[in-house]
Amino acid sequence: MLNDLRYRFAKFMQGRYGVDSLSRFLSVILFAVIVIGMFVKIPLSGLITLALLIILYWRMFSKNIAKRYAENQKFLQLKEKFLGNFSNVGSNMSQFKDYHIYKCPSCSQKIRIPRGKGHIMVRCPRCGFEFHKKS
Repeated sequence: MLNDLRYRFAKFMQGRYGVDSLSRFLSVILFAVIVIGMFVKIPLSGLITLALLIILYWRMFSKNIAKRYAENQKFLQLKEKFLGNFSNVGSNMSQFKDYHIYKCPSCSQKIRIPRGKGHIMVRCPRCGFEFHKKS
């Protein structure tokens, strides 16, 4: 019986858009509104919840795949615009133990120099400018 339901649902979802990054974001917002609405009396919280739920299911069951894909791409561009500055923070933090990261005074290219080499002349790989730094 469970396999039959699974098969029917899979057949129903054929040709429909399904879940993407924007849908996941909307579900997180929906969950947050529901949880906050349980503790804080927000006017129109029920209406906001219902509207988010309708939009979420409308996007998931839509057969206009091209339009939903374009909406998701727009969302991903906005997400990258807002979160783009924070994406390299983790990788840079792990490198600080073993490397110094300097900027070239001429072209602002980031240059990674290993620690513990003493005073060295650094040559920028982009512009060829040489400058003195302590590693």
